[in-house]
Amino acid sequence: MEVAVYPAAKVRTALAAGALGLAMVACQSSRAPAPRPSTPDATRSIWSAPSGSGGGWVASPSASTAPPSTRVQGPPAPVPSVPAPTRSAGLTRRQLAGQRIIYSYPGLTPPASLLKIIRAGEAAGVIFFGENIASTAQISDVIAQLRRAQAQSPVHVPLLLMVDQEGGLIRRLPGAPALSAKRIGQSADPVAAAAAAGTGAGRTLAAVGMNVNLAPVLDVYSSAGNFIDQYQRSYSANPGTVAALGRAFIAAQQRTGVAATAKHFPGLGWAATAQNTDTGPITLSQSLARLRGTDEFPYSAAVAIGVDLIMVSWATYPALDPNRPAGLSPTVVRQELRGRIGFTGVTITDALEAGALAHYGSTGQRAVAAATAGMDLILCSARDVSQGVAATTALVNAQAGGQLDSTGFIAAADRIAALRAHLH
Repeated sequence: MEVAVYPAAKVRTALAAGALGLAMVACQSSRAPAPRPSTPDATRSIWSAPSGSGGGWVASPSASTAPPSTRVQGPPAPVPSVPAPTRSAGLTRRQLAGQRIIYSYPGLTPPASLLKIIRAGEAAGVIFFGENIASTAQISDVIAQLRRAQAQSPVHVPLLLMVDQEGGLIRRLPGAPALSAKRIGQSADPVAAAAAAGTGAGRTLAAVGMNVNLAPVLDVYSSAGNFIDQYQRSYSANPGTVAALGRAFIAAQQRTGVAATAKHFPGLGWAATAQNTDTGPITLSQSLARLRGTDEFPYSAAVAIGVDLIMVSWATYPALDPNRPAGLSPTVVRQELRGRIGFTGVTITDALEAGALAHYGSTGQRAVAAATAGMDLILCSARDVSQGVAATTALVNAQAGGQLDSTGFIAAADRIAALRAHLH
């Protein structure tokens, strides 16, 4: 995804997650809230169900209170199971698909088509770029308009309203954090500086009504001036330092009520200066030992303190999957990120229109491939509402036709709903 910068340059973003290590000890005092559960609160539904439907929670039956028999006649009969309640009860198939789509739009005013989609309960959120923001007052008014549309929808949780506010050059909004990741890593007290940056980023976003920051970058740069380092987006070439500072930033930011996003899993720190997945396919051929021991190392630290989202890279990593970009790879998403690292939060793609996916078909085909791989949120950031509509339609058709497993589809929507229910 191309990243608009504040005030002038353009670079790209993506997301990440990885493996925990000893460096977390350096910031034990920065404790974030426990990971937000992906299972629903058992007392109420956050979706409104159609009139007369069973859209609320289903209570589990209580255990029998009858006295036990004194006769032993083999093992007891199994207790009948009741399906677990779901946050997605009562949604239409299109609304359910829409819960996985992040929209974007051109210019300073959200188009009527986007507001209609939001009112229909068919959008998870909106990403903002520099072209959408003229001032803090203007974007605050826009967000209030989007929130009013959401309030009229059948989905009673906040929209995910997100932006790239990494710090330094990579800022959509004026204000904190002023320091780049690299300058934080070089400061006299890096952990304190990272925590201050996280707090500042959260307050900057919250002041205009946003609730998700697509930061911090947890990539460990491999050489000076490479793709990540050239814009000072990496804390360090040392994975332990990146783990400690990323942890401090995430914990501090999420205490402000703004969700953090670790990126770009499994890591873009190996990418050379011109290796940009926005513009074309990129293959990063580091060994599995380097990938897990260095590039993924900081992301388990983020997972351990409950980072809300992880963005997955569009680069291809032959050590994990030689055939597909990471965000389209079940091996990377389901086995490496979910299985080996244990992330239970919300995954989000990089920009669906990225050049790295040039050989992966249409918008709809890419969306379905990402969902098949295990990605939760699909980031439609081409500043074109029709892109999100095409992705939604493709997900609807793929689920209806059995290409996407319904149980997994609902689980993804429920993870997103759980996140949204904890934000403002």
